[in-house]
Amino acid sequence: MNERAAVWALAFGQMLGYACFFYIFAALILYWQQGLDWPHWVLAAGPTLAIGVSAVLAPLIGRLVDRGHAVALLTAGPVVGAAALAVLAVWVHPVGYLLAWAALGTAQAMCLYDVCFGLLVRRHGAEARETITKVTLVAGLASTLAFPAGAAMAERWGWQVAVWVGVFAALAVMLPVQAAGARVVARGVPEAVRDRARVAIPWREIVLERRFLRLALLFSLINLNHWTLINFMRPMFDGMGIAAGIAVAAAATVGPAQVAGRLVLMGAGGRMGSLAALWVTLGVILVAPVLLWFSSGLHALAFGFAAMQGAGMGIITILRPVLVAERLGQERYGATSGLMAIPGLVAMAASAPLGAGLLAFGGPWLVIAVAFGFAVAAVWAVASEG
Repeated sequence: MNERAAVWALAFGQMLGYACFFYIFAALILYWQQGLDWPHWVLAAGPTLAIGVSAVLAPLIGRLVDRGHAVALLTAGPVVGAAALAVLAVWVHPVGYLLAWAALGTAQAMCLYDVCFGLLVRRHGAEARETITKVTLVAGLASTLAFPAGAAMAERWGWQVAVWVGVFAALAVMLPVQAAGARVVARGVPEAVRDRARVAIPWREIVLERRFLRLALLFSLINLNHWTLINFMRPMFDGMGIAAGIAVAAAATVGPAQVAGRLVLMGAGGRMGSLAALWVTLGVILVAPVLLWFSSGLHALAFGFAAMQGAGMGIITILRPVLVAERLGQERYGATSGLMAIPGLVAMAASAPLGAGLLAFGGPWLVIAVAFGFAVAAVWAVASEG
């Protein structure tokens, strides 16, 4: 396998990882609600617990990436994730459910974007944007794979069969493909980078840097904006009087829009620097809730909102590792990225109760207004840095 094929192998592995370990909740939640006589808070606590575990492990995992252990992590992660899914299928009890999600959070930290991007940054340095874009182009289709596949299998054979298929996909497909791709990419890491990784930079020194704090604030605000809107897109559409068929079609636009945004960034290549791409993306994120606000009167604008929201977040997924490497140094990317993940994951977890509260208190209009405020604050965070 040459290195170009190895990058596409990593991309395919990431798509399966997100489909099996991340989107499985959204794909099967309806069937769990219908088939399990559990309180709704127990079901909701699963992915929240996974996010918490992933956030706690992120700095340690990042340090391991800096020390050259990305291949081991990308290889072991699918095994941990498959074991977690097996627990989910076999131990049909709230305790088993929560333990499974804690293990899924561990798998997410070990073998999804942050570790994969860390390996690519170690290999390509400042030129990693192109390979990161290729990975996200394929991985961005994970939801497109998970939702229809999960629904079809759960409808015909039950949700446990769908989970067992996820176990098979993780062990029989994701594991060998991702491990092989990671080994090939790792062989190309320059010797100077391997030697440099032996010097550990204290975490305190990283988190007290002004640039680190600015980027952490920026990505947290963007996560709050995006997930507050996306998590409650369907109930907001319903509250705004948008027909169910239009709402479903608009929601389905988000995933392809992420891929489209990444293709645009890829096409721009070196003609658009990271800072210019960030400003364009912030502009898109600002416009999206405005379109949503007016979509109650013109329902077609719901598609514009979903497309812009998806495209903006799709590009941010690429810009995040690139900006961290450019502004905070490639030699400590893993540790820095791991620490950077914590506030972003906390913001992602907080968006669910926040959005629910806003929706109950002030309806969709309050959710949109607050999300727009997060976008404005993100613009301020970049502009104030100069």
